[in-house]
Amino acid sequence: MKKIVVVEDDPDVQTLVRYNLEREGFSVSALGTGKGVLDVCLKERPDLILLDIMLPDSDGIEICRKLRNSPEVAHVPIIFLTARAAESDRILGLEVGANDYVVKPFYVRELIARIRTQLRRQEPKTRVLRAGDIELDRDSCRVRRNGLDLDLTATEFRLLEFLMNRPGMVLTRQQLLDGVWGHDRVVTERAVDVYVLRLRQKIDDSNDAPAYIRSVRGFGYSFDTG
Repeated sequence: MKKIVVVEDDPDVQTLVRYNLEREGFSVSALGTGKGVLDVCLKERPDLILLDIMLPDSDGIEICRKLRNSPEVAHVPIIFLTARAAESDRILGLEVGANDYVVKPFYVRELIARIRTQLRRQEPKTRVLRAGDIELDRDSCRVRRNGLDLDLTATEFRLLEFLMNRPGMVLTRQQLLDGVWGHDRVVTERAVDVYVLRLRQKIDDSNDAPAYIRSVRGFGYSFDTG
């Protein structure tokens, strides 16, 4: 059972959130003030924290900073649940380490969906991906084919990992750019074609008839299991 700590001073909101989370099968610990939040989280070791910003005795932003500076709970997803709707508040909340930002009033179903999204992202990844005679080890950042190491650059490794993690899915160049290079990038969609070509030359026997990375005309690329 996943544990969630709810820090919310409004008793009606706290009751609403707690009731619906428990109905969804979560274990909930609720606080009405910011005092002792870190101690509670260190004791409970929650899977997620819902944190109000405007608390009667504390600033949620500062609490978030303290949580992020504590090695024991720094990895726990934090969702701000607050009435502050200004863009500057959202940006500040994300910059201090929050994973998401939900503005009141909110839809309970949307809040639960956002919680589940954050929890899915925390689930451990498969450390070794396999397809045909290719093996990708995330821990050692090594790729082998037929037991022999392949010499891939860091970008080629990330591209292969992104593709292997989504077998059979047709991915656009834009999706590959976002997933491999990130949003803060200077490369273009043309770079995807260049890197796919280089990767094919290393993992496929023939670029004309690739066994793994398939071109989908008008869309992008797909990774076949070989």
